Amino acid sequence: MSAPRLEIDLDKLHHNAHTLVARLGARGISVTGVTKAMMGSPEIAYTLFSAGVNTLGDSRISNIETMRLAGAAATMSLIRSPMLSQVERVVRYADISFNSEPALLRALSNEAQRLNRRHGVVLMVELGDLREGIMPGDLEQSVRELLYLPNLVLKGLGTNLACRSGVTPDERNMAELSALADTIEAKFGLSLDIVSGGNSANLAWALGCRDVGRINNLRLGEAILLGCEPLHRQSIEGLHTDAITLVAEVIESKVKPSQPWGELGQSAFGTGAPATTDTGHITQAILAIGEQDTDPQGLHPPDGIKILGASSDHLIVNTGSCYQPVGSEVRFRPNYSAMVRAMTSPYVEKVMVERG
Repeated sequence: MSAPRLEIDLDKLHHNAHTLVARLGARGISVTGVTKAMMGSPEIAYTLFSAGVNTLGDSRISNIETMRLAGAAATMSLIRSPMLSQVERVVRYADISFNSEPALLRALSNEAQRLNRRHGVVLMVELGDLREGIMPGDLEQSVRELLYLPNLVLKGLGTNLACRSGVTPDERNMAELSALADTIEAKFGLSLDIVSGGNSANLAWALGCRDVGRINNLRLGEAILLGCEPLHRQSIEGLHTDAITLVAEVIESKVKPSQPWGELGQSAFGTGAPATTDTGHITQAILAIGEQDTDPQGLHPPDGIKILGASSDHLIVNTGSCYQPVGSEVRFRPNYSAMVRAMTSPYVEKVMVERG
């Protein structure tokens, strides 16, 4: 088997998704399975759907196209605001899109009329993380404008927290979103199908709070893929944290000094030499993967191996007593950053593993 590669255990992903669907379902919350980190993989889409995830969400319309053309039966949501240059594709392939800009809503309406389709809209509300969303005081006017646009259907409200600024989903901001949903329904005499409280960072709140209010949907990616929550990167009880493994091959293995010598300047990526303690000679290995393929700082090596540094195409490790000959492989557990970069690298093979 070639390297470097991502090994993706579909059975473990199925378990993670099924477990979260059941736990959140008991609280009246549905799961949108977020596929953006997996580039809209049809295998991943089928795995999530078979685990009980009825809606798939992605931030790239090209990924939604891939899943749709592969026959994915789930409802498809574009969870990043559409680009004006892509509205035709959005209306054609996505059932729902998340929006906050009037100009985009008008363009979606025009395209939906042209294609004789009805397109669902979730209006995103800004609740403090300062990424995307309509300010709460402007929401009523945005709804009013949307309701006048032909071929668009207001499906619900949503918000996003923890992604840009790390604002924690809690009782206060979730109650605010619930109150906004109640206000919009009362003001306009309608019923909102979706009140999407956020992403994997919402899990501690959703599973631990006394009352979820109107929140009936979460968009989960990292929790399913890596079995952890994003706020503190703590593993979630009962979930697999090793469903995705990054494997790299050793191309050099030698005993070398622990510190560089000579006059030092910047490295290839603009940093200085890392601060190290002179420990004499060490057993050092180079693996055929680097910054171009993944986030080296997001890789968790096996016990006994320590990552020393990286360049574009090389990852340097201290193997200690775990001697790694040329041609051997080292397996890493990636965090979200390392996984996303490896998944989008054309130099990293993706291998789906299914035992069940």
